Amino acid sequence: MASGIATNRTNVSLPTDVSAEILQKTQEQSAIMSLARQIALPGRGLTIPVITGDPEASWVDETDKKPVSNPGLSTKIMQAYKLAVIVPFSDEFRRDEQALYDALVARLPLALAKKFDETVFNGTAPGSNFDTFAAVTGQTISGQGNSFYSALVAADADIAAHGGILNGFAMSPQGKGEMLSALDADNRPIFINSVAEGAVPRLLGAPVLYSKGVYGQGNAASGSGSGAVAAKPDVLGFAGDWTQAMYGTVEGVKIDISDQATLTISDTAVNLWERNMFAVRAEIEVGFRADTACFNKIVRTHA
Repeated sequence: MASGIATNRTNVSLPTDVSAEILQKTQEQSAIMSLARQIALPGRGLTIPVITGDPEASWVDETDKKPVSNPGLSTKIMQAYKLAVIVPFSDEFRRDEQALYDALVARLPLALAKKFDETVFNGTAPGSNFDTFAAVTGQTISGQGNSFYSALVAADADIAAHGGILNGFAMSPQGKGEMLSALDADNRPIFINSVAEGAVPRLLGAPVLYSKGVYGQGNAASGSGSGAVAAKPDVLGFAGDWTQAMYGTVEGVKIDISDQATLTISDTAVNLWERNMFAVRAEIEVGFRADTACFNKIVRTHA
């Protein structure tokens, strides 16, 4: 939005629960928000206690002094960062309030959820008090035989070694395709019983959620010799102990509507009033924190 341009709310009347509906659908479409714990987050942020060591019990004889064990404690600050999107519409939407409502609910939650997931899984944190899984331990598959299954087991073992219990997977659509193509020595699918099922709802006993925001595309190798560029693996999914991850939101999703603003669309300044258009801005303040040692990513190397 151009600097100094005043915004003016239009007289379009939206249902009073549209903000709550958008937040609900954002949570449904975000793998992170579906798997992690939600907490109330004040605007100034929140200090979260973190247990770094478990208390230990000991056997004692009758009347003996009981042992005292002090678990290690630390803290993390969860801070809210703003995530926003602006969607332009034509004025014809004014004539049909339900069409506007449906468009909002269908388009805005997906945009917010996808960006939030992309940032947590593979992106750069918006600030120092926001955790991501970009650098978690990776388990590599080659796409041959039971390589995918072996990677899942290795992830389970690594999470357990760091004090966690694997209780959920977030997989990309690309990861689903990789799982469905995994065959055993007798060319039978490893992860499904029949073609009619066509899905993988659970892995190693843990539920699987699918999100476009999970996938991270690596760069293919190029060149040869000392000047060659190493290939980066594709990120297909994440396994983790989701009791060790939490997110918080401030005030839910805020909605603002303007027909007087100037937007930059494809590097072109577009005045909404001149074009009989209006725009809907949705923004959410959200924070995320996790014990990243309790998470692994499943990656695929380039051929």
